[in-house]
Amino acid sequence: MSEIKISAADVKKLRDQTGAGMMDCKKALNESGGNFEDAIAYLRKKGQKVASKRADREAKEGVVIAKVSGDNKNGVVIKLSSETDFVAKNEDFINLAQEIANIAITHMPADKDAMLALDFGGGMTVGDKVTERSGVIGEKIELANFETLSAEMVVSYIHMGYKAGVVVGLNKADASFDQAGKDVAMQVAAMKPLAVDKDGIDSSIVEKEIEIGKEQARAQGKPEAMLEKIAMGKLGKFYKENTLMNQIFVKDGKKTVAQYLQGLDKDLVVTNFKHVTLG
Repeated sequence: MSEIKISAADVKKLRDQTGAGMMDCKKALNESGGNFEDAIAYLRKKGQKVASKRADREAKEGVVIAKVSGDNKNGVVIKLSSETDFVAKNEDFINLAQEIANIAITHMPADKDAMLALDFGGGMTVGDKVTERSGVIGEKIELANFETLSAEMVVSYIHMGYKAGVVVGLNKADASFDQAGKDVAMQVAAMKPLAVDKDGIDSSIVEKEIEIGKEQARAQGKPEAMLEKIAMGKLGKFYKENTLMNQIFVKDGKKTVAQYLQGLDKDLVVTNFKHVTLG
């Protein structure tokens, strides 16, 4: 196809709509005879080809975005993955992740498939946009993780460099609890609890920990009659290390997280949390 006259304004308009590079936009418009819808479809098909070719590649880099709604009732955490750290640090890539998080917090879709099906704008779904950006960048890009949380009050935290994101739900809403929520969210990022409290630990994990405790005691030559009691003692330690409310608060080693929150309000507790990390 011979190259037609494409104005700089048209190229800029397509770039603003799609985030594609200037030369990619110019080529797409030329290949599409200046038709914007066809040019967008061209860029999308290019992305599909790249995504197909690189489907088996690992995408362990990227960014994690945590965001809370204006009324602090809902929170989302999304992970947009890339193959390289170079891409993950690109401003356009980070902005795309932020846009996806904004769409997520507006619609609170039920799962990742529903998230990918949401309208991104410009005639594309979120899934289409991710695929298109894969073609623009030239490596595998994917919405690797998506979590939502609703509570009386939700607070978010993003770890330095977008390496991890946390949203924490509290059972009471008050502006004075905002810093406490952030402190607890940072606790989650640092200490990686498995659940809010022991009731949230899967029974299979509990059974496994009890069995490990018995085997360790048995290996130490403890009497069979004492194994159950010893194992339960070890299970108690496991709960203290792996459940958020029972962990030692990192900002005050003399208190548990539960005690820290009770110091602000005797009934204040964490109802749930979501923690997403890179890798």
